[in-house]
Amino acid sequence: MKRIALVTGGTRGIGEAVSIALQRAGHDVAAVYHSNEEAACAFSDRHRIPVFRWDVADYDACAQGVALVERELGPVGILVNNAGITRDVTLHKMTPAQWWEVIHTNLGSMFNMSRRVIEGMRERGHGRIVNISSINGRKGQAGQCNYAAAKAGIFGFTKSLALENAKRGVTVNAIAPGYCDTAMVAAVPQDVLQAIVAQIPVGRLGTPDDVARLCAFLADDAAGFITGATFDVNGGQYLG
Repeated sequence: MKRIALVTGGTRGIGEAVSIALQRAGHDVAAVYHSNEEAACAFSDRHRIPVFRWDVADYDACAQGVALVERELGPVGILVNNAGITRDVTLHKMTPAQWWEVIHTNLGSMFNMSRRVIEGMRERGHGRIVNISSINGRKGQAGQCNYAAAKAGIFGFTKSLALENAKRGVTVNAIAPGYCDTAMVAAVPQDVLQAIVAQIPVGRLGTPDDVARLCAFLADDAAGFITGATFDVNGGQYLG
């Protein structure tokens, strides 16, 4: 069934692939971005997907943004919480700003966005929420205490929200991608990247489409018996 899908961080990397996959599945997609207007406009022109700009770390901005999407497109039936940032530094050098910026964007946004759509989903008796975490929320990573903590928090958030809403027809699941071939990973020094790939049993980086295909399935009506689960998409690099 066709629904309105909202994807945060939906114009680049994994988010772009998710937006496209949901569009191909027949949904009307709204892609949210925050900083790179040029990339967002180019994405919208290429795929004919409307884009909306707000900061998912800001609760009031999320309330206003979701209201705008629902006025223009209709009630949100699928939410993909994908937006995330990194501010990598070891803890003994980390500033409070570097800690809280990542926590607010990567974990706080789970509350900010889900809170704005959950009541409508419950009232309609149907909803799909997919939260994008990370392999580093599973295993930790040096220099990422802030990022790993936020991404690990998504697992507990997902399970609790799933339990609260299962009887209302709303499923909530998480995906923990491994290292994927995105601009963020491409910025890693080549020797470090080669070392990362050497640790992946399938012998390659993931692709955004590897994650997007699973996300589109979890958003589908056919996935109605799956909730509170976390799916590792990491080529066997971490087996939790």
